[in-house]
Amino acid sequence: DPVTRAQFRLALYRIERDWYSLVQQIEQEPDKKQGVKLKKILRDTILQSAELFKVKPYFLSDEFSLVDATIAPVLWRLPYYEIDVPPQAQPILKYASLVFSRPAFREGLSEKEQEMRLL
Repeated sequence: DPVTRAQFRLALYRIERDWYSLVQQIEQEPDKKQGVKLKKILRDTILQSAELFKVKPYFLSDEFSLVDATIAPVLWRLPYYEIDVPPQAQPILKYASLVFSRPAFREGLSEKEQEMRLL
């Protein structure tokens, strides 16, 4: 379906532009104050998408897609970055739980990524 593919391409573009650019800045930021500010921006940016996680089991789809594979690593790292997802963002937490429970997701984690959730 061309419309769905276009929606996915747009979602991928925005996630890479908005979320991953912030993740990269957070990981490279030596200044603690600036790091806290960047983490708040990332949290707020993710929370703005909360309604989209309600629509279908996966991101805008009934099936796991490349968009989910792009979103999951960021959500996985949130506790490591000390970014909390509030209870009112339940759709995001439910979505993350669904994606994280997939065997392929767990098998694809590097040792460092696995340790991020053990802290």
